[in-house]
Amino acid sequence: MSSAPALSDTTAPVPGFTAERFASHLSNRADLPAWWLEAKQAAWNQYLALPLPTRTDERWRFSNLKGITLDGFELPTEPATKNPHLPDFPRTAELTFSNRRVVTRKQLPLPAELAAKGVIFTTLDEAVRNHGDLVRKHFNQYPVALGAEKFVALNHAFANTGALLYVPRGVEIALPFVVQHTLSGSGKATFPHTLVILEDQAKATLVEFFVSAEARSAHFASGVNDLHAGAGAHLTYIGVQNWSDATQAFQSNSIAVGRDAQVLSLNLHLGGRQARHESHSRLLAPGAHSEMLSLTVAHGSQEFDQRTLQSHQAPHTSSNLLYKNVLLDQARTIFSGLIIVDPDAQKTDAYQSNRNLMLSDKAEANSLPGLEIQANDVRCTHGATTARIDPDQQFYLEARGIRPAQAHELLVFGFFERVLSKLTDDHLHEALRTFIEAKFKKL
Repeated sequence: MSSAPALSDTTAPVPGFTAERFASHLSNRADLPAWWLEAKQAAWNQYLALPLPTRTDERWRFSNLKGITLDGFELPTEPATKNPHLPDFPRTAELTFSNRRVVTRKQLPLPAELAAKGVIFTTLDEAVRNHGDLVRKHFNQYPVALGAEKFVALNHAFANTGALLYVPRGVEIALPFVVQHTLSGSGKATFPHTLVILEDQAKATLVEFFVSAEARSAHFASGVNDLHAGAGAHLTYIGVQNWSDATQAFQSNSIAVGRDAQVLSLNLHLGGRQARHESHSRLLAPGAHSEMLSLTVAHGSQEFDQRTLQSHQAPHTSSNLLYKNVLLDQARTIFSGLIIVDPDAQKTDAYQSNRNLMLSDKAEANSLPGLEIQANDVRCTHGATTARIDPDQQFYLEARGIRPAQAHELLVFGFFERVLSKLTDDHLHEALRTFIEAKFKKL
């Protein structure tokens, strides 16, 4: 694969996503409400106006900017030739998108009894048509704004793949909802956007998969999630990213937590040539709690770029961030996290930790945790560690006939278990283990 061209600070559209292609996309969405088409046009204009990232931008510190390009990518026009099989586990309903199209045969419809209670689980296009008030109120209500704004604007301009999950006040749903995004064919792009809204005292889980049908196809993906938890709500979001090793990916997660609400977000990062993940959690009212978790297995020359922000905007709020990375070969990870405590956010309790396990002398882990505290009655801690496998543990396993690669896998699962144990659903726990095991099998 040829090297990507160097980036320049320009407002011209990058080849691959031109004004002509945007006009064609807009024309194909002409049946949607005018306000939505106007929002798309505004997003396109914003995309054109925003510069590509440069080395002088602190929010892209340590990132390999020369590896980022949109050149040569296009929206898929043909159905996918195949869809990878995902771990099976009990679920409430499912939506599957393949090459930006809904796969009807793989849909699991919303149970009638939940629909009767007012639960909505539908595609983004159908949500815009039939539930426009919900979408207009919550879509991009709280921008992430951690550096990838140009790519988020591109998502808003081209988004049609994605889902709306709405759970009314007091409705609790035990089994998870599932959304799957699959890309097939080299040079294809996707822009998934998922909107989750839990009203007061509601409870639900959504699991989202991002996967490539072929292991070596080059893809471009720019995804966005808007997660909203009302007063006393309990929301669990799990994102599993397993794009091909030639994929360039961006993902922006916005988390808004209301009074006495709890949100747990766990993201598993396995695929991609260069993958950037941004997550901004806002604690909006007293009693709000956000649990921000991430697991990454990086191999070869993969680069995983992780940027986070924990914004405490009210008193008596709490957040806990734990990002764990395992690095092999010449892989690189970047973690840059910040806790901000507003002047009125007294009694804040915030924690941030980035842990890196190095399985190679050539791998590189960069950690930049930070605090910005404007209140005087808080408890905020942050830290980062980088370590290698304990030789005694490695020797113990190999002395019992376990091959080095298998020993590494066992030790990695031990390293990850603190995060995996946060999942109370054993089926989801096992599904994530299955993805991690599959990655080690191909190393």
